[in-house]
Amino acid sequence: MSEHAHEHPNYIKIWAVLVVLLGISVLGPLFGHPVVTLVTAFGIALVKAYLVAKNFMHVNVQKRFVAYMLLTCLVFMALFFFAAAPDVMKSEGNNWYKPEAQWQAGAGTSEGHGDH
Repeated sequence: MSEHAHEHPNYIKIWAVLVVLLGISVLGPLFGHPVVTLVTAFGIALVKAYLVAKNFMHVNVQKRFVAYMLLTCLVFMALFFFAAAPDVMKSEGNNWYKPEAQWQAGAGTSEGHGDH
C-alpha cells in the first residue's frame, strides 16, 4: 500500500447516522419549543455538515492548508452574515422600505393596489 493511503469509513453506517439526524431535525420543530427547534435545526445541521466534510469529502486526510482554506471561508461567511444581518432584520428606518414588515404591522395592506 502507498504511504498516503487511508482506510475508508463505513459509508453505509455514516449514511444511516445522517438519515437518523435528518429525522430528528425534521421532528424537532414539531415540539413547538423554540430552543428545541434551534438546537435541532442548527446544531444537527452542523454535525451533519461535519460528518459529510470529514467522511465524504475527506477533508481530514487532505493537506493542512485545505482545512485552513475551509475555515477561512467559514469565517468570511460568518462575517458577511453578521455584517448584513442588522440591516436586513430591521423593519423600519430612514429610507428603509421592507414590504413584509409593513404588511405584518397592518400598514399598507392596500398600498399599490389602486383602482383597476
